[in-house]
Order: sequence, then C-alpha cells, then structure tokens
Amino acid sequence: MTIESSIDALQAELRELLGDKAVTVELRAREKASLDGAWMSPILAEQLPLGLADIVAFPTTAEQIADVVAAASRYHVPITPRGKGTGNYGQGIPMQGGLVLDMSKARGIVEVGDGFITVEAGTPMVMIEQAANAAGQQLLMYPSTAQSTIGGFLSGGSGGTGSIKHGSNHTGFVKELDVVHAVPDARLIHVAGTDAEPYVHTYGTLGIIARATLALEPLQNWRGLYASFDTFADAISVIREIGQLEPTPRLVSADLPTLANALPDDPAIPKDRASLRAILDAETVEAASALIFSAGGRIEDVREGPQASMKISMLSYNHPIEWLQKSDPGKYFHIEVAGDGLVERIDEVHAVYNGGMLHIEAQHGRPIGMLAGIYESPEQVYAGFAALEALGVGSHNPHHWEVDHEVERTRRLSAVTDPEGLLNPGKLPVVGAAPVAGAGKVT
Repeated sequence: MTIESSIDALQAELRELLGDKAVTVELRAREKASLDGAWMSPILAEQLPLGLADIVAFPTTAEQIADVVAAASRYHVPITPRGKGTGNYGQGIPMQGGLVLDMSKARGIVEVGDGFITVEAGTPMVMIEQAANAAGQQLLMYPSTAQSTIGGFLSGGSGGTGSIKHGSNHTGFVKELDVVHAVPDARLIHVAGTDAEPYVHTYGTLGIIARATLALEPLQNWRGLYASFDTFADAISVIREIGQLEPTPRLVSADLPTLANALPDDPAIPKDRASLRAILDAETVEAASALIFSAGGRIEDVREGPQASMKISMLSYNHPIEWLQKSDPGKYFHIEVAGDGLVERIDEVHAVYNGGMLHIEAQHGRPIGMLAGIYESPEQVYAGFAALEALGVGSHNPHHWEVDHEVERTRRLSAVTDPEGLLNPGKLPVVGAAPVAGAGKVT
C-alpha cells in the first residue's frame, strides 16, 4: 500500500470514528498543524519548513485518541502529537508527514480531589490551575505559556512557575497517566508513579499522553511584586536571597532595561530601568521589599489576584526573548544557562556573545536563565558553549528537535511501545548518531 492510499484509507476510517468535521486534509489546515515555536530559533528558522502533515485529526476524548492511534498504526502512518503548538523547537513538526494528532479539543476536568486533579490531555494549564484554585488548591507548577495544554507541557516542557520549590515536571509533578502506544490494537494504558515518568519530556516518542493526574498542594495567598533598579547588577544581587525566602516564592525573574523598553507600557515596569518581578507568598512581601531596598531598588507595585500572577508568569523563561524578537525581528537567538556565574560573573557572561543579555530566574540551588545574543551563524552560537563552561556556567542548546532526556531508556522502551517507529519520527536520535552540539541539561 502506498502512502497516498494509506492516507486515503486512514481518512475514511477517521471520518467514521470522529465525524467529518474532526478530520481534514485541507492544505491550509495541514500547514498550520505543521508549525510550532521553531521560528524563535534563527538556526531552525533557516531550515523551515521542516515537514508537512498529510492529514490532521481532532479527537475530543482520551478514548478517541486511542482509537486514532490504533487506526494510524494499522495503516503504518507516522503520528505527530500536538497541543497548542507553542513548544520550542520543532518537536511538534511532522518531519515525515503522516498524521498530526491535534489534541487541543480533548479538554476537560475529570476529577479534583485532595492533592490531585485528573484532566484530559488537551486541557489548557490555566484552566487546570483555575479548577485547582476553586477547590482551595494549586498546581505545583505551570509553564510560562499558561495557555499551553497539559499534554504538550508534559511531553515537551520541563518547568516554570513553581519550579523554585518543585523542580521540573518529571520530578513528582505527575501522579498517573493514561497513555497510548503505537500498535494496531492501541488502547488506554494506565501507568502511575515511576512507571509514568518515562513518558514525560520525551516528545511523545514513547507513547501519547491522553489523560493525566497531577499533584496539587494547598492554595497560597500570592502577590505579584514589581521592582526596578538603576542597574541589572543591582537587580541580580538579591535574586538568590529572594528566591530563598520561606514560604518559597513561585517565581523571581530579572532583566536588563532593554526588556522594559521592548515591553508594552506598564507603570510597574518603567523604561530604562532594570526590572525584577516576583510571585511571592503574602507573608514574604515585607522581607523581599527590604532586600530590594537594601540593593538600591524601589518597589513599583504589589498586585493581588491570579491574573497578576499569571501576567508575571508570562514575562518569565522564554517570553522575554520572544518580546525582544518581536521588537527587533531576526536579530536575537538564545541559549539556556545555569550557575552562580550568572550573578558573580555577569559582565563576562554577557561578553560571550555580541549583544549579550541575560534573563535570569531564581531557582532551587542556583540561578538559571536565558542568555540572548545577536545572531550571526550556528557556529557562533555553538562556540559560546565552551566559553560559558570556562566561567562555571552550564548551558543547553535549545536549537534542535531531538529528545535529549533519558535517550537510552526511551529507545529501549520504545521498542515495545512503538515497534514501527511511528511516534513523532525524527525526534528520537538513532543509535550511533552524533550528539547535537550543546545538547543536554544545563550543568
């Protein structure tokens, strides 16, 4: 059977399963479903387009997700899972065509209990947080792109608001999963605890996450604090101490004046001044303010309510880089960095790249951040890794689409869960392939 006849047969079966409106082969829809956040990387942007879906399906339940995967497996059609398409970089692009499994319509809160919440894979993170809050609880963390889906965050994300205390999403965030393997008789398979961990942050190459049960903790009384400083050095001089306050802050970020000048007007983020934003337990606002004053800073505002916290979240992690790119398209790239050198040797860190600018986040143990620079070539980007290492700063190259978390374990398990290699092909490195320059966790 040719790929064309396989797609035709799959299309007919999926229309029977899901209905005509939930399946499309229209070019514009296929093009839209074949893009993600790869445009943020100038290295990857030069290679776009990287793939085009042959067909797109929109299941609305976990059970339908299993039915779709089973059908695609019977016709030997590649399957690329998709949430909102906000992930970086290229992990959601169908490199070998085939089926894009868009799960953004499979949304809903299944159950909220004491210390847990169960949701469908396409449920937006902000919707999950709201449901938890209504029950007097909160998520351990949520990504800076709070409108992303839980399936996307678990498959491709790692941390976010709440990571100072709780680390990454593969360290206690997930309690249970319903997953689907790429086999002709695919069904929902329930996994819990350590058995669920291999499915997190492996881009759907091991199995499709269809439903998730997440850990919750008691709701805290959060405040959004905005401060500014004459210099970035003043701002980062207190970021570690603020991050170590108890109860632990949910987020602490800081940026050069360049970001304030690129953002929409907000009196709490004055132009031409270094900015610090934090999501703090109400009990620690006074202590954080004292630290800020001691470093020569000033408090611009303290805001209440979940929307205030969400706005600060949307100015963390990758988002400052996105604002810089919007203000000056095609100019900037970034890499992920970590280490005390981000505070103690900031001038040297900035000097690694032309136009170097650090967005810094307080984190458990030591600071992390996104180091932006003016883009020249891939070789220029990769050459900076050794220079950063010499400064005691770990780095991670985000300009690639391959799985770089527990690769050997994923390969071993996928021999059973995906025997034909249909799940998100091109994303799991083949045995013997050269490692991506700078890939791996920041160290």
